[in-house]
Amino acid sequence: MDKLLIRGPGELSGTVKISGAKNAALPILAGTLLATEPIVVRNIPHLKDVTTIISLLQMMGVQVTIDDQLNVEVDASNVTSREAPYELVRTMRASILVLGPLVARFGEADVSLPGGCAIGARPVNLHIAGLQAMGADVSVENGFIKARARRLKGTHIVFDTVTVTGTENLLMAAVLADGETVLENSAREPEVTDLANFLIELGAKIDGAGSSTIVVQGVEKLGGGDYTVLPDRIEAGTYLVAAAMTGGRIRVVDAAPDTLEAVLIKLREAGATITTGEGWIELDMKGRRPTAVDIRTAPYPAFPTDMQAQFCALNAIADGVSTITETIFENRFQHVLELQRMGADIQLEGNTAIIKGVDRLMAAPVMATDLRASAGLVLAGLAATGETLVDRIYHVDRGYERIEEKLRQVGATIQRVTS
Repeated sequence: MDKLLIRGPGELSGTVKISGAKNAALPILAGTLLATEPIVVRNIPHLKDVTTIISLLQMMGVQVTIDDQLNVEVDASNVTSREAPYELVRTMRASILVLGPLVARFGEADVSLPGGCAIGARPVNLHIAGLQAMGADVSVENGFIKARARRLKGTHIVFDTVTVTGTENLLMAAVLADGETVLENSAREPEVTDLANFLIELGAKIDGAGSSTIVVQGVEKLGGGDYTVLPDRIEAGTYLVAAAMTGGRIRVVDAAPDTLEAVLIKLREAGATITTGEGWIELDMKGRRPTAVDIRTAPYPAFPTDMQAQFCALNAIADGVSTITETIFENRFQHVLELQRMGADIQLEGNTAIIKGVDRLMAAPVMATDLRASAGLVLAGLAATGETLVDRIYHVDRGYERIEEKLRQVGATIQRVTS
């Protein structure tokens, strides 16, 4: 099993190129099931989750071709299966995103209940309730969501809570539904907007993406297109925090500064000098220790839960006492025990971590428990004294493309090893 061996501390300096957003690429690839003509999707990140959803599409009879630049051509004109089996879905929750497209285009779908990171309950009841409101007959049998519909009907849906994948699934279902669908209390994440822009490229009629109310006028069919996935804001934020923790200076390119405003505000509070331009962000800590910052996660445009673990690591070595309150997932502090092994002074009280910054972390063997926790542990290793060995890095490979190569480019001493 692969592990990451990190020797710290070391000041990071240089330039990192940001990959396409995983959380946009996955729903966009699922959305190709809606189209009757070939589609080219560019800036797809080379990640385990992307490989998984491509394998799922291929199992359904979709033709997928990947060129030397990792552009993906998808032809879903001859889909032969409407089933997403457990052996693939269990490794990645995003697989449920094929549910809406399959029901909308083919009138049937059998999708296994999903798996993914063990960070808490992420129920699919909002997906099911939405499809039922659009006229689908939906049941859960033997671990499968089974949905049937002649043609989905436009309707008015109000989400009980903000749900990213729920918004995306029902948005995709609505584009081929009969009539108008209004999605209220929708997720506002940039990845939702990117999916909507992709669907518009194929011929969908969508207004309001990026706001809490999305209005969709159903069309008879979607055609082909050529679309480029937006940059990964969480990857960009992770490398910026890495530089802030090590007192370094870093420039991330092929980035989207406007999608990271909440994170950049907190980095400035931590003492970083931040400058931005079209497609780039630069952070300079000028060798200083970060100042502790309080964090409260919430749906976009507030501070993202996917950056919580990284700031937990930053606060662990920052000057001062901070609190991090997690409001999205109830089980997303599993990295705290591992940070404590490295000398972090962190106390958990319910959904809040109280962190007293220490002068330095000490290297230790640690184990990743989920995707973003693994990123937080890698960052801690970069700032810690000695050799840190991060185990179970298949988690980090789900969301970060060649993380060790990119970190080495900016001066980190890090290598992938096999036990």
